[in-house]
Amino acid sequence: MSAWLWIALAALAAWLWLLLGQGFFWRTDITLPRRRDPERWPSVAVVVPARDEAEVLPRSLPSLLTQDYPGRAEIFLVDDGSADGTGALARRLATELGGLRLTVTSPGEPGRGWTGKLWAVRHGMALARERTGADYLLLTDADIAHEPDSLRELVRAATTHDLDLVSQMARLRVATFWERLIVPAFVYFFAQLYPFRWVNAGHRAAAAGGCALLRVAAAERAGVPGSIRQAVIDDVALARAVRRSGGRIWLGLAERVDSVRPYPRLGQLWRMVSRSAYAQLRHQPLLLVLTVAGLAVVYLVPPVATVAGLVTGEGALPAVGGAAWLIMAGSYLPMLRHYRQSWWWAPLLPVTAALYLLMTVDSAVQHGRGRGAWKGRTYGRPAPER
Repeated sequence: MSAWLWIALAALAAWLWLLLGQGFFWRTDITLPRRRDPERWPSVAVVVPARDEAEVLPRSLPSLLTQDYPGRAEIFLVDDGSADGTGALARRLATELGGLRLTVTSPGEPGRGWTGKLWAVRHGMALARERTGADYLLLTDADIAHEPDSLRELVRAATTHDLDLVSQMARLRVATFWERLIVPAFVYFFAQLYPFRWVNAGHRAAAAGGCALLRVAAAERAGVPGSIRQAVIDDVALARAVRRSGGRIWLGLAERVDSVRPYPRLGQLWRMVSRSAYAQLRHQPLLLVLTVAGLAVVYLVPPVATVAGLVTGEGALPAVGGAAWLIMAGSYLPMLRHYRQSWWWAPLLPVTAALYLLMTVDSAVQHGRGRGAWKGRTYGRPAPER
């Protein structure tokens, strides 16, 4: 057999294993578990880190202000050095709409060793504990819009199953060509790395930072956010800290929680992915090389082998490559349906994977220059996550 055929067989074997042995990551039926009303509705403090979010706040903040929650709930929006009037806009929206009480605060200049939005989260959590003595914290990004019953259903799930951390992967916006090509695959690849079933069974630790309900007692046991202050991928680091301290976590797809942030151009999506891709590899060059090679074999070899085999007429090569490509596309269909996208995007997954490969390499290049960025703020190399 030719070398190409051996490589194509390796790709096919990899896809058979991914399909059946990786926690059925491709399924999209992991949503909030069955739940019931608690005997007493716990108090909740909603913490929203915000930096230059005036564009999205009119579509996201009203959904928090108008939450239909039977217990006590209060919102703390942390305006982290915005230059676009984020704080003033939030106050105006709260005055016009009423609803839950809103406090807008500022965390000041970041402390040494704090990366990304965690300094703002720290300030919001501390203020919430001081003023409300809340039982739970809802950590949600400024671009996330919630249905009126979102908080109530999160609390019901947490109290019914005695969970310390309940997080939902918000449905990201998919409207432009680049969003359709890249966004569903972003969630697909995340689920491949952290199969939701494995997370919920206790075999992995991961969370979705855009919508995470955290028990205050669990946060104190885990020492968060201080214990994860250098984490670039803060949601996964949060889940690991809670799990290490003995907490129970749950992760799934959201049905009624959506991101309203637009990513109309490739460059915006590129920055979103490359900001943290190399951190996912623990900033290890060997892991980068292995990841690039793995992505190439698993995602790029099947279509290349199929086309090359058809052109050269090389025996079983197009059949093997085509089988791997078919399994790949088929495993992507549930995520496309979740995002209400056409099936014909599925065969283009190798193109998307090639873009993610380049984004990962670019992430390593940016790290090599000694800096990363969050919302326009640059910071030095963080310590490796453990």
